[in-house]
Amino acid sequence: MAEFFNGGPPMNSNDPGGHKANHDVNAQKYHTEGPPGLWRQISDLVIAVAVIAFFILVIMWIF
Repeated sequence: MAEFFNGGPPMNSNDPGGHKANHDVNAQKYHTEGPPGLWRQISDLVIAVAVIAFFILVIMWIF
């Protein structure tokens, strides 16, 4: 628990090979998805912004 409150630099990973493997898997995923993955992320962001805007409009309409 003391590590949570320690303001020092982030701790190094105990498994640098695991970090590299995770990076390689993510890089391969991004290379295979390509632009469709980007458009999916953009559309998800637009939907999220629209939902938040809808809630704000409903709250403003109520008050």
